[in-house]
Parts: sequence; C-alpha cells; structure tokens
Amino acid sequence: MNKPKHFSLSPKNFTEEALRLFAFQYENNLVYQQFCKLLNKNPTNINELEAIPFLPIEFFKTHTILSDSSSIEAIFTSSGTTGDQTSKHHVTDLSIYENSYLKAFHQFYGDVEDYLVLGLLPSYLERNGSSLIYMVNHFIKKSKYAESGFFLDDFELLKNTIEKYDGKRNILLIGVSFALLDFSEQFQFQLKSTIIMETGGMKGRRKEMIREELHEQLKSGFGVEHIHSEYGMTELLSQAYSKGNGIFNCPSSMKILIRNTDNPLEILQQNQTGGINVIDLANVNSIAFIATQDLGKEIGNNQYQILGRFDHSDVRGCNLMVL
Repeated sequence: MNKPKHFSLSPKNFTEEALRLFAFQYENNLVYQQFCKLLNKNPTNINELEAIPFLPIEFFKTHTILSDSSSIEAIFTSSGTTGDQTSKHHVTDLSIYENSYLKAFHQFYGDVEDYLVLGLLPSYLERNGSSLIYMVNHFIKKSKYAESGFFLDDFELLKNTIEKYDGKRNILLIGVSFALLDFSEQFQFQLKSTIIMETGGMKGRRKEMIREELHEQLKSGFGVEHIHSEYGMTELLSQAYSKGNGIFNCPSSMKILIRNTDNPLEILQQNQTGGINVIDLANVNSIAFIATQDLGKEIGNNQYQILGRFDHSDVRGCNLMVL
C-alpha cells in the first residue's frame, strides 16, 4: 500500500477532497476496491459524491478495513449484546482522530478547555476499546478545570459538582441515555449553564424510546430548554452534533447522504427518509464512505434528522459481495 497523502479535515471544496480520497482508497484499500469492482465503479467513471460506492458498515465486523500499511495504534470496538459480532475499527494514526473531534467540538461549541467536562458513560467505561471514551477522556484532560472527570455510579458527587458550579462555569455533561435518565429521575435540577448531551443508547438497561420522548423526560429532569446530542460511532472518526430538537449538523470533515433503502445505490432528495450514508474525511486510513444501519433525512442545507435503526439492516445492501 502507498502511504496516505495529506487530506484536509476542513477542505475549501468538500466534493473535490472526497473524490481525491475516493481515488486514494480505491487504490489502497483492497476490500473496498473489490466492492467497487463488483459495482463497476472506479475513479475513472465517478465525478460526483452521489456516485461514490458506500461500503456497508457490516464489513467492519468481518474484515480488517485499512487503506494504510502503517502499524495499528488503536482498535476501537463497538458494544454489542452477548453473541453479537462486534465491529473493529483499526486506527493507524490517532492524531487524525484527535484533530477531528477537537475541530468538530470547537466548530459548534468553542474551546473544550473552557468547559467543566463531566462524563456519565458507565456502559462504555465498563469495557475496553470505546472510541467515545477515548474522546471524552481527552476532553477531560484538555479542560482547565480539575473537577472534570468520569462519574461511573457516584450520582451524589456528580450532583454536588453540578450544583456547585452551575451558573458559574460552562459545564458539559455528556452521557449515555439510560444513565442520564437514571440521574435526572433521582434529582431535580433547574440548570443555567450546563449543556446536557446524550450519546444515545439504552444498552439493554431500560426500554428503548423515541428521541422526542427521551428529550422531554431529560428536559423536565434537568430543567433545561434543549437536550443536545452527539452522533458518532465506532466506525467513524468524525461526529455530528445537535443543539436541540433532534436536528444534527455535520462538521467540516463530514457529510451525510440519504440512500433509498430499497435501492442502496440511489441517493434521495431533501425531506425523504432513507438510510444514512456518511462521508468521513477523517477516515483516511480506513474507509471514508460508509453505508450505516441508521435511518434519517436531510431537512435543510447540511441539517439532518437521525430517526433510528432500520430492520434487517444486516442483510440489505450487504449481499452484493462475500469476500
């Protein structure tokens, strides 16, 4: 494999950068190249984003997806129920990931150094290989406040920390959905300067609920007008953010396209619900073009709703090839 070229996380022309990255990964990622060949797609006959083949995310469960022959610095793994096969994202350059999430957070929220960062992510802390834990741990280390940290199940200390500094500091409480619900039901707040950011997931701890219902409960429990959300996954090195109402914006390193669930090669127009395809320019060394298992729709210029998973996603779109 050739060594990766320099690619920008904040390109002046996203399409031009993505097409350049497609050509590089077609040449250097053998799994992706075989997938593209089955579709009769290659850099000579693709000149727009909508025509780029998106690799089904299930391939991270069965193959090592790499566009780089450098040594592996980290393997991020997905959470899964017992018996499920988990995804493995091999990362050869953690500095790209770090640069990506710091840029994205700064784009939407400013410097993470200026936040008291509180992590409520018990299900992630209880296992190894979480890319979310890696990111939040870095946020905590970057914070200028010594009180920043993870809170596994010490709700009393978390409550005391929030009550002591809310209104005096910018606070980011980032947590998995079930833990935020548990915490907000145990105490009642009327918060002034605290951002509540959910990362999704009940992880089998509570019944699943739609985002609107989840956010209404969290808004009531924390006494805030909006619940923020982070949209990321093991297989990505970029994240989208929502500042409320379930409307997500992508950072400069990321773009979402919506595909027809009955015809995975067709890209839909605005306000049509379909499967989420992600272009992640930070995924230089693995694969930047991923067909996820999530449903969503584009509702405006670079604004999206994430509507959840769709059924039988392990089958649809993945029977194009068996490597």
